Amino acid sequence: MLPFGLGLPELLVILFIALIIFGPKKLPELGKNLGKGLKSFKKGIDEASEEFKESIKDEETSSDEKAAKAKEDT
Repeated sequence: MLPFGLGLPELLVILFIALIIFGPKKLPELGKNLGKGLKSFKKGIDEASEEFKESIKDEETSSDEKAAKAKEDT
């Protein structure tokens, strides 16, 4: 089963309708642009995720250092 609960028959109907609307010459170009867009979106999500993880790690390190310093002061 494909994402969003789509099966092979539904996917074929969607591709057939896209072929009728855009024509056989535009369909490969649209697929290529869709692939590039998805790749760019995934790259952006991965970068944001890494930045978030680094931010959390920095915050944990900072709070650990503050706790250690407070323990030394007492």
